[in-house]
Order: sequence, then structure tokens, then C-alpha cells
Amino acid sequence: MIEKLFEYSTADTKAIERIISDGNTDLNHMVLPKGGALPIHNSNSNVYMIVIRGILTVKLGDQDPNKYGKGTILNIPYDTRMDVFNENEEVMEMFVIKAPSPYNYPK
Repeated sequence: MIEKLFEYSTADTKAIERIISDGNTDLNHMVLPKGGALPIHNSNSNVYMIVIRGILTVKLGDQDPNKYGKGTILNIPYDTRMDVFNENEEVMEMFVIKAPSPYNYPK
């Protein structure tokens, strides 16, 4: 078998899963029910957030929070302060691609 197979959660409960981290790219899968959030942090790479369900709310740096619905791809530059959460009724689900991998940035 040449290909590699990866799986991710399909439940509606909170999930933060690292699917791929190979030194080139990181791929994460996240599910946030209403009230779910990530810890406030600075992006450790060039980040792409691909919303596939629900509405994502993100506050970047000193900006006001913005909402992004399914079908949206959000790009966040390296070392940007991020507050990521779901304040809506519908479960929010997204994939996060970090390219290049955080491995390629200084610590």
C-alpha cells in the first residue's frame, strides 16, 4: 500500500486532533460545540482554517471578533495572537493546515 490513511472524529463533541505532523505540513481537525474554545495563543506557523460546519468566531490581535461560516478559508499569518471560539448554537467543525510546519519556524 503506497498511500497513508488518516482518520478523524465524526462526533459532535469537542475534539482537537492532530492528524498529520510530518515536518512539512501540520493538519489538525477541530470540533467546537457552543461555548467551545481554544486557548488564546499566537499562531506558530502560517495557518489556514477551513470551516466545514457551523460558524467560527476569531479575534486576531487587537481587532474585533469576526465570524466565518462553512465554506470559508481563513488565512492567519505567523505569530498572530488568536482567540478562537464558537459562540453559536450549531456545532463548528474545521480543519487547520499549518504550512510550513511549525517545525520550520524559530522557537
